[in-house]
Amino acid sequence: MPHADSSLVPEEIKTKSQFWSHVYMQLEPLLDGQRNWVSNLANASSLIYNALLAFPIHFGPDPKKGVNWCGFYIDSTRFPKSNDSNFVGNRLLLGPFCGKPACQFINVTPGKARGVCADAFMHAKSKLVPDVDSYPGHIACDGDTKSEIVCPLLDGNQVLGVLDLDCLAVSGFDEDDQKGLERIVELIVGACDWY
Repeated sequence: MPHADSSLVPEEIKTKSQFWSHVYMQLEPLLDGQRNWVSNLANASSLIYNALLAFPIHFGPDPKKGVNWCGFYIDSTRFPKSNDSNFVGNRLLLGPFCGKPACQFINVTPGKARGVCADAFMHAKSKLVPDVDSYPGHIACDGDTKSEIVCPLLDGNQVLGVLDLDCLAVSGFDEDDQKGLERIVELIVGACDWY
């Protein structure tokens, strides 16, 4: 099967639970034999984003309910320090993603951090946000985004980064999405060499 076909969603898949199980099963062979985290995160973000676009029952390309961004932010301490003298502290750096251009970094320095991604990273816990406009400190990379879900990439007690999805609808994500994405994140973390 061509790799691009892995993002197709069979018509018999009707529920989000079935959908996320399908995405998980499609992602496993894409990650098999590849341990590089950049390659794996690139394929994962593409598969998730395009599968969501191909799932019209709950998301699809509908401008009122579609997912408009799917990608990763990675802990900057995993990379050599840059010469950016204007920044002091820790941040998440933009990783592989699908969607419109996004914030290049998110501050995760205690006391200065803000936004859904920073909160998920700092608390090592998924954040399901039904209405981003009511979320204190929300960072609006795309003003069309109405809801968001962020799942941390956990390697034991260490948070490596986050998987972030944005939706054009208020309450676009629910607990089924969270469970499915947390399972997928666990698969991704175990399939990569992070050091």
